[in-house]
Amino acid sequence: MENSTATDASAKTNTPDQAKMMVTKDIIAKWSHFSEQDVAALKGKAELVNQVAAKYGLEQAQAQKDVDALLKGRPFGAAN
Repeated sequence: MENSTATDASAKTNTPDQAKMMVTKDIIAKWSHFSEQDVAALKGKAELVNQVAAKYGLEQAQAQKDVDALLKGRPFGAAN
């Protein structure tokens, strides 16, 4: 039983790679025009905003709101 507590605590802690994968999955779930490779190639949040605007025909301001809502303060890419 003691091991289950340690396992539960470690399961709740995300490594940077796990967090990045979660963000990638969230992006693909919201915007199906993106593949994992597309998301991996993005260099930061600004580029994601530009790509969302371009792929979905949105104004930059709307794309920025949508990206901000999806990321919810989570870091994305090299530049946030």
